[in-house]
Amino acid sequence: MKTYRRLSRNERDEISALLARKWPIRKIAFLMGRSHGTISRELKRNKGKHGYGPIQAHLTAHQRQHKAHRRSQKLAVDPHLRKRITTELKQGWSPEIISGRLKREQEHPVIGHEAIYRWIYSEARSLIPCLVRSHRVRRPRGSRPWPKRLIPQRVSIHERPEAINLRQVPGHWETDLVIGSGRSALQVLVERQTRFTRLRIIPYKTAQASYDALSALFSTVHLPLRKSITYDNGFENLLHRELNERFHLQSFFCEPYHSWEKGTVENTNGLVRRFLPKKTNFDTVSLATIQRIESWLNDRPRKCLNFQTSAEALRYLVR
Repeated sequence: MKTYRRLSRNERDEISALLARKWPIRKIAFLMGRSHGTISRELKRNKGKHGYGPIQAHLTAHQRQHKAHRRSQKLAVDPHLRKRITTELKQGWSPEIISGRLKREQEHPVIGHEAIYRWIYSEARSLIPCLVRSHRVRRPRGSRPWPKRLIPQRVSIHERPEAINLRQVPGHWETDLVIGSGRSALQVLVERQTRFTRLRIIPYKTAQASYDALSALFSTVHLPLRKSITYDNGFENLLHRELNERFHLQSFFCEPYHSWEKGTVENTNGLVRRFLPKKTNFDTVSLATIQRIESWLNDRPRKCLNFQTSAEALRYLVR
């Protein structure tokens, strides 16, 4: 797991240079391998009166970090502050709310919510259940950067024709992997217009295993219903060009970490999770179980289909 990294002086120099060229924040973040939220926060917190200067920004960030460490020591020497924070945590207040309230009232020295979190996880672990998430181990701060390399010859979903986006024509599919605790996974394939779904267990989470599963599934699909397929940027989709050549498909890809752009299959994954919850070991799931889930999905009336089932809608298309 990658840990949070503060911006370096060199990175701040790079941000300043790219801003001078009028580059947008997301493009800067992509080039630097950082989250766009990191760049946005950097500009909001460390920008000066006359714009963003790397030297002043670095100094400001260093001073804030130094003060944060000093604030965290207040809890160690102030029993009244500890008592108040403990009481309000037990009332269901979050560290951010407590910090903001203290700042508003000025009854106690101002303390940041990060300092409260550090105190809880280092010295007051009995208060962890009072937190909303209640994670026993605090997760690293920061977001994942955009990938430094993408699928070869990927075509962005933004280039997908409007007729596909509006579900005006059948034969356009979305796919995804449902991951469990074992080495196997579940390949999910959904037709966008009818929501007709095909499921197949793959033995490994690899590009070849995904290609084999999709090949087997598309082999049972009528030729007029093989037009396009939309993926995310997982490297199990590296062989999309080979699948296109074999079945005369087009492939489109969501933007990195924008899985909601293939919402049809994401919604279907949620339905599958009713039967196969997270951490299910797909190594132990039988073929009969997968077939029952697939039948349930395709024989389930859907409001978006005027309460037809997906199987009925598909049969109407191919007859």
